[in-house]
Amino acid sequence: MNNPARLILPLVLIAGLSACASAPPREGAVAQPRTPLEQFQAPVTAQADEVRLAIHAQGISGPQADALVSLVHAWRAHDGGPIRLQSPVGVADSGAAYRMGESVRAFLVSQGVPHTDIQLLGYEAQGAAGAPMVVGYDRYVAQVPRCGQSWENLTSTGANRTSANFGCSVTANLAAQIANPADLVRPRDMDPSDAARRMEVLDNYRRGEPTSTQADDQARGALSQAVR
Repeated sequence: MNNPARLILPLVLIAGLSACASAPPREGAVAQPRTPLEQFQAPVTAQADEVRLAIHAQGISGPQADALVSLVHAWRAHDGGPIRLQSPVGVADSGAAYRMGESVRAFLVSQGVPHTDIQLLGYEAQGAAGAPMVVGYDRYVAQVPRCGQSWENLTSTGANRTSANFGCSVTANLAAQIANPADLVRPRDMDPSDAARRMEVLDNYRRGEPTSTQADDQARGALSQAVR
């Protein structure tokens, strides 16, 4: 083998190895995106939002009521699912735990929580003194992808590919600003239909009358002729 060949061969081998080596995984990156706009995603995970209440034979106390009100407000804002009411099993005073559970359930219903959204569960306390009653629900949290951890040469565009960080900042901003990450998992429930308006439209249709609402001057785009 002549000298030029000996000089070129190591360079070819290094280039082949670098081409076969895979780039380190990027946090939040999609393995095989369908389009360049889908290179990053904001994974959504469910986390438990809970309050622990000491058991009182006479029912919930004032501070416990305030804590439950805050929990219900957060549950409603996050469009949460069922609220779990977990009562300890195996405690010395099971009667007090039962009365406490009924007190909590009645209070949640008084705050507007449908009784069908309250799950009564039990957990094994194993005789532990002071085992609390756990009330909570699962809320969704969006994980913000970390952008700019590694960069390639942006001036080398021979392959006409987008950069490795393309779209990461947009996804990160969306994950940080979205009010309810549950919207990224499932659509919200539809509001109830306006039955009165629907019947009015049907009656107008049967009579052969216009079914649309009457347009006012603002809807027509009329201009005021007043002298100012």
